[in-house]
Amino acid sequence: MPRVCVIGSANVDHAVTVPWLPRPGETVTGGDLLRDLGGKGANQAVAARRLGAEVRMLGGVGADPAGEEIRARLAALGIGVDGLVTVPSPTGAALIVVDAAGANQIAVAPGANHALTVEALAAHAEAIAWADVVVCQLEIPLPVVRWALGEARRRGVETLLNPAPARELDDGLLRLTRYLTPNEGEAGRLSGTEVTGLETARKAGERLVERGAAVVIVTLGSAGALVCASERPVHYPAFPVTAVDTTAAGDAFTGALAVGVAAGGTLEQALPLANAAAALTCTQPGAQASLPDRAAVERYLRELRG
Repeated sequence: MPRVCVIGSANVDHAVTVPWLPRPGETVTGGDLLRDLGGKGANQAVAARRLGAEVRMLGGVGADPAGEEIRARLAALGIGVDGLVTVPSPTGAALIVVDAAGANQIAVAPGANHALTVEALAAHAEAIAWADVVVCQLEIPLPVVRWALGEARRRGVETLLNPAPARELDDGLLRLTRYLTPNEGEAGRLSGTEVTGLETARKAGERLVERGAAVVIVTLGSAGALVCASERPVHYPAFPVTAVDTTAAGDAFTGALAVGVAAGGTLEQALPLANAAAALTCTQPGAQASLPDRAAVERYLRELRG
């Protein structure tokens, strides 16, 4: 079974669906409030687990009921949570607004995620050595991300960094990254090239390869994903779905990619799995509640292939 270690964030999500996303100062009345568990790290851990990987997660939660709930829910899915440590801050929370087309706005109170330290996780470094792939995002402090990727490289473990939310990264951190998975906005900010389509995505991806990342996979929403490495770029089109809520679609993509890489597959094998998982996630509301299992993804791929 492929082994994935995720070092990242865990939140409680509160989402409401509205007819349109509110403009500054505008109040929009919507539907019911949906409470789910989220955070990019926890979402990617759940995505990888549901797609067939053995998963361990390192991160931080508060000494509160929300932290206990997150730990219990992940453990119930079979995810190793010994490295989900308790820190002296409240568990993180996210407020999500979703419009009728599935687009969203998200505001996060990071809480325990930003209180996480290298010292708090150092005792759990064995989970990194255990893994085939280590996955990080940017909802936790950069020193923790750098430590995790550095430990993985030192131990010969593949590294995958989802640079979200967008923030400045130095070339040294990019050189620790085997697979970098930015969306259009993140790729644009990191490369200094605005991404508006495949050609600008290629320029941004190639710039990030020049800066140190071995393989850059720019996710382009309904336009699919573009893989940039030392060879020519390869475009993988998205699969058609009617979007209900795009929350966690990027996390489904990253989690599925991690599973494919951890299983020893090629990118040609892993990218359809990742695109299909992301597409199916868009068809359901919520974050972790929307992440598909392996059977659903394989059934969807068979249907597409006729």
